[in-house]
Amino acid sequence: MFGKEKIVKLIGIEGMSCMHCAKKVEDKLSSIKEVRSAKVNLEEKNAEVILKAEIDDDRLKECIEELGYTVTNIK
Repeated sequence: MFGKEKIVKLIGIEGMSCMHCAKKVEDKLSSIKEVRSAKVNLEEKNAEVILKAEIDDDRLKECIEELGYTVTNIK
């Protein structure tokens, strides 16, 4: 990371019921240019998103809610 602080967001997500759901969310989040990686934990009902650049939380929320899931929080 060459001295740059890693930007990590933890997003709470309701409505995912299977690995297919988790994969859809990971793929959608990963398609955002500011996202370095996205990892969904189905059991914990959240996604850990590592960013290349700062992004508005509303953009992440919209991206997930377009798929039919509910964002409960973003930290």
